[in-house]
Amino acid sequence: MINKQDMMQDIERILVSEDQIHRRIREVGAQIAADYRGRTPILVGVLKGVVPFFAEMAAAIDIPLQEDFMCITSFEGGTASTGKLTFRKDIDHDIEGRDVIILEDIIDSGSTLKMIVELFRARRPASIRICTLLDKPSGRKVELTPDYTCFTIPDAFVVGCGLDYDDYYRNLPFVGVLKPSVYQDR
Repeated sequence: MINKQDMMQDIERILVSEDQIHRRIREVGAQIAADYRGRTPILVGVLKGVVPFFAEMAAAIDIPLQEDFMCITSFEGGTASTGKLTFRKDIDHDIEGRDVIILEDIIDSGSTLKMIVELFRARRPASIRICTLLDKPSGRKVELTPDYTCFTIPDAFVVGCGLDYDDYYRNLPFVGVLKPSVYQDR
């Protein structure tokens, strides 16, 4: 059983502090609110890692909005995408004619998110924008640029603030680089 002290010892370095995360989410939330003033967008979170970011971002956007979630994954444990997409939960709202903002915890290869955008475009929304806590452009395998980015990060395996390794570390309040010794040879 892994405990919080063990999790802290597994962190090589803190990449983005808890204070930096809170401050930047408030800034991006204010920008989204300004961009959508007079409209009621639907925030769509991509589960599971997005939950802490989603909750804080929704609170930072001070206009009316609706919330929804979906779950599509390309990770089955491990540290890299399998390339195989698994659809687990669709959204509940009809998005035709609506403004949609997709929230992601991290954009790496972009493959999963590109599939979601294509799926949503077929449903004829008024607009689709992407907001991410972390953008890792060095991992990009498809043409995709988020509309709102809290932090651009280097090529490193990160955990915390919803991001995990083997479903652990999500509850760390910062984004940290996981020591390779934790996941190598597994």
